[in-house]
Amino acid sequence: MSYVELQCATNFCFLRGASDPDELAMTAKALGLAGLAVTDRNSLAGVVRAHAKAKELGLRFILGCQLAFTDGSPAVLCYPTTREAYGRLTRLLTVGQLRARKGACELRWDDLVEYGEGQLFIVLPPDDLSPAFEAQLVRAVRDFPGRVWLAAARAYAAQDVKRIGAIDALGRRAGAPMVAVGDVLYHAPERRPLQDVVTCIREKCTIQTAGLRLEANAERHLKTPEEMARLFARWPEAIDRTRQIAERCTFSLDELKYEYPDEPVPPGKTAIQHLTDLAWAGADWRYPAGVPQKVVDLLNKELALIAELNYPNYFLTVHDIVKWAQDQGILCQGRGSAANSSVCFCLGVTAVDPCKPDHDVLFERFISKERDEPPDIDVDFEHERRELVMQYVYERYGRHRAAIVATVIHYRPRMAIRQVGKALGLTEDVTASLANTVWGSYGDGLPDEHIRQTGIDPQAQEIRRATAIAEQLLGFPRHLSQHVGGYVLTKRRLDETVPIGNAAMKDRTFI
Repeated sequence: MSYVELQCATNFCFLRGASDPDELAMTAKALGLAGLAVTDRNSLAGVVRAHAKAKELGLRFILGCQLAFTDGSPAVLCYPTTREAYGRLTRLLTVGQLRARKGACELRWDDLVEYGEGQLFIVLPPDDLSPAFEAQLVRAVRDFPGRVWLAAARAYAAQDVKRIGAIDALGRRAGAPMVAVGDVLYHAPERRPLQDVVTCIREKCTIQTAGLRLEANAERHLKTPEEMARLFARWPEAIDRTRQIAERCTFSLDELKYEYPDEPVPPGKTAIQHLTDLAWAGADWRYPAGVPQKVVDLLNKELALIAELNYPNYFLTVHDIVKWAQDQGILCQGRGSAANSSVCFCLGVTAVDPCKPDHDVLFERFISKERDEPPDIDVDFEHERRELVMQYVYERYGRHRAAIVATVIHYRPRMAIRQVGKALGLTEDVTASLANTVWGSYGDGLPDEHIRQTGIDPQAQEIRRATAIAEQLLGFPRHLSQHVGGYVLTKRRLDETVPIGNAAMKDRTFI
């Protein structure tokens, strides 16, 4: 039996999913699933980690997203089938986020029509299968012929079979075949208590007052293909369609390549030619009495590797920003592994002279063919005038191709125990005492001896439950924020280039 799970939320849904991408991918592999799709709500924040872990495990990964609309249209699961379709999906999400307040996304059906080329869609039915919803489903089929299905999930409710039969009939009438989904929120049943707690945190309520906002059971976990086949025994074609949809989703994040800006390259020159000229001119400036043979050898070696790995535009971009700052009299200094580069020294990016006796430059710490990853040049600019540099970056590259790097704020012990305790109904004085026991902001646990010192019994049932759930919550994403000065610069538009939120930040410039 072959089954692909096409609806799965990770903890990058921010207080909706209760398992991280690695846990979901490993469990999917262990259960024998033919593939796994990550479909976080209006976000691609979790797809990079899920893709990396699935690739490591040899599990087929389908990039997806759940799109929720503000105009009354039904939510849909969206799967880009090509690199171009992925670009349109990220553009769509950017449009929705720019309209809304921070942390929200305001999408309309017309947006989906505009950016929907190359996408596959699974419509999520509401509780009420009304004539109005049927009309919306017919509209979806009309807007995206041959690319729309209707989701069905077993909620383990009394009317499951009747409801799925109605969904199947509705899908047949509208031309949207029914497909089975697990509507997954966590990887295993034992994660259900944590999911209840994050729901309470999101809804700003307690377990005691949450009511129907909590799930009715612990069935929102990944299931084996055999179990899904049993649950949909009357509709085997709904299971078969999961594999058919997955086969049409040929896009992979591996197709994304770094595309550095090319503005710093003068007309008539290639990037490596311009970088070479700048490096040797910088060498003459650094060594007015003559360039030492050691530096000549290092520059030739480094420039050859930079050309081979196609990184000259990256160096030129950093040099362009540093040179502008220096021309304005703004103090700046490159640091980190870039200090191992003679090219960076000659460009004026770093101040580590490879000819000094106490400087043992090892370029392979900076760039390595074996690692096959872009270099990392961090540049510190004086704090009082850093904003001037940031505005130059926007003016030079345009706001559609320059953006501050997103960062993910994760749960640390104090935040975790405070919010978990509040969700479980503990009083403020108790949660404050527990939070104050944590050593620093980066601890990885809540030691019993620290709890006991406050006069609280760590073995009390309420305390034990709170600390156990808080420890599970440690490291979970809480919300997105922005880096203090890390930029992503691209050749094409950002909203069709990188995953939103959890992008690999290796093509970055830090200011």
